[in-house]
Amino acid sequence: MPELPEVETMVRGIRPHLQGRKLLAFRACPCDCRPMTIEPSIAAISKRVAGQTIQQVIRRAKRVVLELSSGEAFVIEPRMTGLMLIEDPPDVDHLRVEWELADQREPRHVYFWDRRGLGTIRLLSATELARLMSCEYLGRDALEMTVADWTEVCAGTSSPIKVALLNQKRVAGIGNLYASEILHLSRISPLLPACKLKAPQIERLTAVCREVLELAIQHEGSTLSDGTYRNALNKAGGYQNAHRVYDREGERCPTCSQSDILRIVQAQRSTFYCPKCQKLGRTK
Repeated sequence: MPELPEVETMVRGIRPHLQGRKLLAFRACPCDCRPMTIEPSIAAISKRVAGQTIQQVIRRAKRVVLELSSGEAFVIEPRMTGLMLIEDPPDVDHLRVEWELADQREPRHVYFWDRRGLGTIRLLSATELARLMSCEYLGRDALEMTVADWTEVCAGTSSPIKVALLNQKRVAGIGNLYASEILHLSRISPLLPACKLKAPQIERLTAVCREVLELAIQHEGSTLSDGTYRNALNKAGGYQNAHRVYDREGERCPTCSQSDILRIVQAQRSTFYCPKCQKLGRTK
């Protein structure tokens, strides 16, 4: 589930504790669950990173990036249930890997925990990292998108706008949850082809996207009913209390109070919206 706000919260949570510190070791945790993707092997990574300093901790779209003094970088993609933690995990059974830090300051360890094992950890060369950070691989970060950027993105596809928002090569960082919330507050139908958006709608989309994502970051992300997402201190986020349409099928729309929230499926993902607030023919 982690999307841009959750990953940004992870990064902000671990950055003060990792940045500028030297790695003593990188190792696997005892785990009998489904193996996750780690490339190259843990043994190979361990040899390459021991003694390296973590120079920067940043976010790229939905990925956590630990840049090392060697020029290489860990790129961690949490995907559905992955967490970066500096405190006790939700349970020890799903701990996957551990970074041990060299000095005596706390915390001495940072962990990656993943219930479903869908997350990935890769150690990339400087060249591979540069490609990841470029717009060739991922679209512009959703928090940095301007009206001109959104105009270009929308003009370039006839896909429904909800589907376009999920295309990471067009817009990086937005996932299913926040796409529904952003479109609702923008009063844009998720069914509207992206290329059909008018200038006022694009201006609204630009402002609302930044507003929703920044507010979700302030609330440290959304922890849903399964309780999976936690911040670096193993505490729940708070933005789920502000959701207006996501996972609220059949409830009365809190915006107009005149229609029930509908659920449809787009690109094999659930979309939640109000048919009155987000009427397909609306242009204003």
